[in-house]
Amino acid sequence: MTDRPMDRRSFVEYLTLSGAVAVARPVFPALARGVSEAPAPFELEETTISALQAGMTSGKYTAKELATAYLQRIEELDRKGPGLHAILETNPDALGQAAALDAERKAKGPRGPLHGIPVLVKDNVATRDRLQSTAGSLALVGVVPPRDAFIVERLRAAGAVILGKANLSEWANFRSTHSSSGWSGRGGQCRNPYALDRTPSGSSSGSGVAVSANLCAVAIGTETDGSIVSPSTCCGIVGIKPTLGLVSRSGIIPIAHSQDTAGPMARTVADAAILLGALIGVDPRDEATAASAGQSRTDYTTFLDPKGLQGARLGVCRSHFMGYSPPTDALMETAIDVLKRAGAVIVDPADITTAGQTDDSEFAVLLYEFKADLNRYLADWARGNGPKTLEDLIAFNERAKDKELIYFGQEIFVQAQAKGPLTDQDYLKALDKNHLLMRAQGIDGVMADQKLDALIAPTGGPASLIDLVNGDPGGGGSFSSPAAVAGYPHVTVPMGYVHGLPVGLSFVGRPWSEGVLIKLAYAYEQATKVRRPPRFLTTAALPADVA
Repeated sequence: MTDRPMDRRSFVEYLTLSGAVAVARPVFPALARGVSEAPAPFELEETTISALQAGMTSGKYTAKELATAYLQRIEELDRKGPGLHAILETNPDALGQAAALDAERKAKGPRGPLHGIPVLVKDNVATRDRLQSTAGSLALVGVVPPRDAFIVERLRAAGAVILGKANLSEWANFRSTHSSSGWSGRGGQCRNPYALDRTPSGSSSGSGVAVSANLCAVAIGTETDGSIVSPSTCCGIVGIKPTLGLVSRSGIIPIAHSQDTAGPMARTVADAAILLGALIGVDPRDEATAASAGQSRTDYTTFLDPKGLQGARLGVCRSHFMGYSPPTDALMETAIDVLKRAGAVIVDPADITTAGQTDDSEFAVLLYEFKADLNRYLADWARGNGPKTLEDLIAFNERAKDKELIYFGQEIFVQAQAKGPLTDQDYLKALDKNHLLMRAQGIDGVMADQKLDALIAPTGGPASLIDLVNGDPGGGGSFSSPAAVAGYPHVTVPMGYVHGLPVGLSFVGRPWSEGVLIKLAYAYEQATKVRRPPRFLTTAALPADVA
């Protein structure tokens, strides 16, 4: 374990595909090529929210039957079968909630599009029920939050059934410089459903895998930099990273208030839009949400226009985000042709000239804010006998190192603990630099100069192999950082496959432009419809001559 600053390669490595490690297996098992175990046919495979609602309206389904079906699917695929390890625990009250919602529907009608819909929540989001809220760490097991996170309150008010908690990269992958995406002390190593020896990416790994594998209707993820969009691209689903402040963070275990947000993960743009509308709202406990007043919508489905690309000006971000994966670049060229045929005006290139210039300053900001924000969260939300400070967590991990530090350390924790208060000039200068380079001189600059509606690029390359020895590999190409550092919205949608591994197309825009990005992503999705469900192969579908 070292307290040295993270180098640029390690930081890009952390941002691109991040996570944590595995519980009951000292090594990741070798896997033979082929299908693991063919899962039983699933009636709800790829079923959308609108189809589920239609089924409940007609009497074909009840909410209790839907919840039961997804719980059985979790048992078959997550606990048994391929052993995806996407779910930390299911909600013992889910069937009771669903039955109550069935009775309410019968008596009063549905509350809205999420009434009776089973939703999984990432385990860094607090729920005041019989579920744990731990960020995947053993340190918070048994610590009961005083109330639901704001977004959980919104989900319950919308009539959603909280199906359970999704596995994640422990502490949202802000513990070690050499972690494996999708690992947590509580849940072990989450696995990509398209190739079980590949990373699901992090840190919303379990949410991404669960949605892709049809273990739920939709799920909640969170992102600081890449943690919604990266698992979404690697798992072949839609992810929306909203504008900072559109969705409340109160009750969400933090990394950094200048970048953190929650957001929807779904198999279709329409489902992601429905879920987003249910999450938004001004929250007195999160002052950043005050800026969303007058900017948000309760219904983003009004932007679902199959002709939404006509006349849209889209800028291609090539420098820094292409050239790392030739097969991914080839998919991007095909996507550009599709966008043109759908009526978009393509400005190529439209590079963010400041891309890559905030790696060090971003990491510095995250270290400072992590210490301050986590200490504040623990004081308010982790009451009782649990840890009260980051320093307590470091000590816990040392005591529990046979379970928590078996594959990698807590270098980031130690670096963050060494930082001073948020009044330090180093922090303030780094934050100013980030906003200048990614906002005014970055996304805002190129979009204004070229009169663009959105920026586009591959979300990232295909998923890498899980490596519990070295952690996630380095490399470039992830398109997450500009929007993450700026606090701007980012939508990713399936673009195609490289040897059976999914790759996504990203749309990034100005603050509060979620509706525009949803319109563009939906039109592209409808023009291509490339998503196909995973087959749970043991390894990637490589040609025989390179197997």
